[in-house]
Amino acid sequence: MSEIIKVSRREFIKTGILVGGGLVLACHISLGGRCAAADAATGFAPNAFLRIGTDGSVTVIVNKSEMGQGVYTSLPMLIAEELECDWKKVRVEAAPVAPEYNHTQFGPVMVTGGSSSVRSEWERFSKAGAAAREMLVAAAAMRWKVEPSTCKAGNGVVIGPGGKHSGYGSLAALAAKLPVPREPELKGSKQRKLIGKAIHRLDSPAKINGTAIFGIDVHTPGMLTAVIARPPVFGATMKGFDPKKALAVPGVKQVVAVPAGVAVVADGFWPARKGRELLEVTWDEGQWAQISTAAMREEYARLAAMPGLAARHDGDAPAELARAAHTLQGEYEVPYLAHATMEPLNCFVDLQSDRCLIRTGSQFQTVDRNAAAREAGLKPEQVSLETTFLGGGFGRRACTASDFVIEAVQVAKAVGKPVKVIRSREDDMRAGYYRPMWYDRIAASLDDKGYPLAWRHTIVGQSIIAGTPFESAMVKEGIDQTSVEGAADIPYAIPNLLVDLHSTKNGVPVLWWRSVGHSHNAFVVESFLDELAHSAGLDPYQYRRSLLEKHPRHLGVLRVAAEKAGWGTKLAAGTGRGIAVHESFGSFIAQVAEVALDTAGQVQVHRVVCAIDCGRIVNPDTIKAQMESGIIFGLSAALYGSITLKNGLVEQGNFDSYPLVRMKAAPRVEVHIVPSNEPPGGVGEPGVPPIAPAVANALFAATGARVRSLPLTPEKVKAAQGQA
Repeated sequence: MSEIIKVSRREFIKTGILVGGGLVLACHISLGGRCAAADAATGFAPNAFLRIGTDGSVTVIVNKSEMGQGVYTSLPMLIAEELECDWKKVRVEAAPVAPEYNHTQFGPVMVTGGSSSVRSEWERFSKAGAAAREMLVAAAAMRWKVEPSTCKAGNGVVIGPGGKHSGYGSLAALAAKLPVPREPELKGSKQRKLIGKAIHRLDSPAKINGTAIFGIDVHTPGMLTAVIARPPVFGATMKGFDPKKALAVPGVKQVVAVPAGVAVVADGFWPARKGRELLEVTWDEGQWAQISTAAMREEYARLAAMPGLAARHDGDAPAELARAAHTLQGEYEVPYLAHATMEPLNCFVDLQSDRCLIRTGSQFQTVDRNAAAREAGLKPEQVSLETTFLGGGFGRRACTASDFVIEAVQVAKAVGKPVKVIRSREDDMRAGYYRPMWYDRIAASLDDKGYPLAWRHTIVGQSIIAGTPFESAMVKEGIDQTSVEGAADIPYAIPNLLVDLHSTKNGVPVLWWRSVGHSHNAFVVESFLDELAHSAGLDPYQYRRSLLEKHPRHLGVLRVAAEKAGWGTKLAAGTGRGIAVHESFGSFIAQVAEVALDTAGQVQVHRVVCAIDCGRIVNPDTIKAQMESGIIFGLSAALYGSITLKNGLVEQGNFDSYPLVRMKAAPRVEVHIVPSNEPPGGVGEPGVPPIAPAVANALFAATGARVRSLPLTPEKVKAAQGQA
């Protein structure tokens, strides 16, 4: 990253910069109206996304974190398409933390989240590639003394009249002296050669041959490794500790108190962990020492029976429900969930008196860098944060508190040497951040044709936004928009609809989790809608179609999923099909699950058919992989996932008590992409929300048991069968 030179905004807008004999291109792109207020005050920082070397190599500098979602391929494809370069010569570098790389929609921060990488950067990356192409063509025309219109770029070469040709590398120095086109011409859809094609991922070779560097792989000479003894319950504080037994472990160098607890510092992870096991610490457990899931559930159920703050109020649902002769009602519950990233949290810090180097897998680079600077007593520009590969994020590495980064800086301050702080999986599962626990009460009445006339949905759970820097933008009149997304904006034609919210408070730290509020609201809405269809004696697929007549994209994915799944055809005895449809992050997903019970009563998902309309697409392989990933991730939560508390303690610690779907239990997944010319939507998260209701609805179809509480354990299934 040292080859990227920082220059003024004016210099970036006016020209390319010659660096190391190549061309670094900066492109000024207007954000339009979405961030107009911020733009008016600060302007839009130009961005350096492309470097062309004299050898013809093309380096794309990507400002999004690669955590398995394929962004190190999709974004370079946008540039390469317009650049007309040789794809075999494309390389990727992680962007440094700088205003040039801020998010185009989320304000002045560099962040990867909200399934926004492609949809937020499509225009900016495309224009950067197109501007470079025009500059290279202009350079060739200047060299040959011909009109640029007589020249054409293709596969890393500019071809001119009479067969003249020059490679991009030989033109880079001359092109760097030319002005950057402010509005380069972009290709039409029929001219595209890469976009929409299945392209092998650029990050795969390094991950296969072991050369890829994740945060946990970072190592420097003389580096120490630390683990922290953390409070056993949320909000507890350390009263005192005895380091003697820990210091006796070979390899342990220091034992120091830090705000997070007590750090055991050693020459490797295992001696540090062994030292922590022997460390004697006394704690003041504080006010949350007795918090329990059972008590919270009782409180949530009490609140769900009371009116909350209205997030949507169409017509008069309470009045319609009060005078209805027959109503349907259900209480739905989902538990706290851990992020359970495959690579545990870690952060390397080399802290000097006047500078600080951080290497970690971050989703929230600007926030993490600034938090580290405050903790270190430095200016943000004195802190360099280098983003490694991430072994999974799911929102955990985009924590507004920057907890794992701040802790590493605190340890580095205490020990005075470069140090990597590692959390074991147990550390983060028992003392991390969680998807909130939710309790929902929902009621409806039907008209004489069996369709909903009134619908009331009361949601109870913690706000993930309150108390964060996003509160002013995302909490309106007491309503956290992430708490009600997927519920307050349902597309179904219901004349009387009320969605209200109770935002609870307790000591359990909560954070966005892959698909955020959609993860629980889709389960409630799509499960209850299924209940209404069966109560009316109508087919669940056709029932949804009747209520979505004004929503063609929902209808499109529903139709494809149902047709590809063979909806209505006969299944084996004891097997059922369930369907669900949901919109999130600008994409529309329908899923059909085929489900049966094994001899132990465990839900077995044999097949999932998924249809997605995510607008214009870059790489279909990425989309399919993300749908498969989201389905397995959501299925793990639907079948097994649950974080519970008793006497203040989190009861789960690793994959033995917090299982994921293993290969032997994974269903066959079929993904069908619905063609669309709409603006691109996200794909990293939208595959998660529909799977839980699709499976629960299939379970009902197979057994007659309606389970309204996740996960779908054999005990819950058996209890529901007894009530059926």
